Amino acid sequence: MPRPKPRPKPLAKPVAKPVAKPRARRRLAAALAAAVLAAGPATGAGAGGPDARLRVRIVEARPTATTEDVILTGDIQAQAQVNVAFRTNGKVSERRVEVGDHVAADQVLAVLEPLTQRADLDTARAALTSAEAQLTQANLTLERQKQLLAGGYTTRTTYDNAEQQQRVASAAVESARAALGTAQEQLSYTELRAGVPGIVTSRSFEAGQVVQAGATVLVLAQDGPRDAVFNVYEALLARPPADKTVEVALQADPRVVARGSVREIAPTVDAASGTVRVKIGLEATPPEMGLGAVVVGRGRFAPHEAVILPWSALYRYADGPAVWIYDPRTRAVAVRGVEIDRYGSDTIALKGGVAPGERVVVAGIQFLRPGQTVEALDVADAEGGR
Repeated sequence: MPRPKPRPKPLAKPVAKPVAKPRARRRLAAALAAAVLAAGPATGAGAGGPDARLRVRIVEARPTATTEDVILTGDIQAQAQVNVAFRTNGKVSERRVEVGDHVAADQVLAVLEPLTQRADLDTARAALTSAEAQLTQANLTLERQKQLLAGGYTTRTTYDNAEQQQRVASAAVESARAALGTAQEQLSYTELRAGVPGIVTSRSFEAGQVVQAGATVLVLAQDGPRDAVFNVYEALLARPPADKTVEVALQADPRVVARGSVREIAPTVDAASGTVRVKIGLEATPPEMGLGAVVVGRGRFAPHEAVILPWSALYRYADGPAVWIYDPRTRAVAVRGVEIDRYGSDTIALKGGVAPGERVVVAGIQFLRPGQTVEALDVADAEGGR
């Protein structure tokens, strides 16, 4: 009996190997490249071995004398401002100036309706005329009594009474003249005059308005010296400039320059802006620097010592600025918080946190961890070997 033929075994299906996607391949390549760069040249065993160390650059912290220039923006103002007000009550009949006008010291700026003042003046003149007439009559009576007394035709008592009446009349004339002067002065008060030359910077009245004596209606910037006024932060005043001289330039034309010195510092901080007003008295004001012109002031602070490091040394640790310190004995690094004195365009100045002579890492900090052993290359040595 013939044997049945064996059935052929099915062919095994090839197992498909997973193919990495292009994006995954790029990520893997980038990670490998970063690991190679972080490892740097190896020492001892092969690259990536247990003795491999990260190579960083360090600098020695040295105190350096540094100065800081501060640039502020302000405007030109008059050193003296005059509040102009009427010296009597009344209704404004005429206003003769506008804001921005230059006025002379004796120029009439506005006029009140002088009805009451003119009536008082007329009354005073009439009173003076009456008193002068009574004085004339008293003088004639006294002269007549003097002649009669000399001839024995009158008594001494009558003569004394005539003399007394003449003195009363004379005093009445003096009083009337004083009242006339007061009336004339009150009439002059109906004309508003500044008393000093200057430029009108503010106006708060119109023709037809009733004003009170002493109420400011005009503000005048008096001619004379000018100030460059700046609003500065209080922290800048903690370390004043080396000298009080400040160079001021016109913002619209930096070629227009003036020099001045600190004349006044406000004793209080402005509640709205948190700044302090500083006035710089200009030695000579160029004509281009008119009132309200925007100027730029430059001042240099007194030199002081600070540790200067490049921006690359700055690290953020515990929500504050920090740097990495290299220990030459153990070749290990540690992170330390620092206090910043100021920030420069490409450097930082430290107020505290790093002692002179310590080594600070300035390149490679993005790969460091506390206590890590690294290969350090001094920047000074590297530059000297070029």
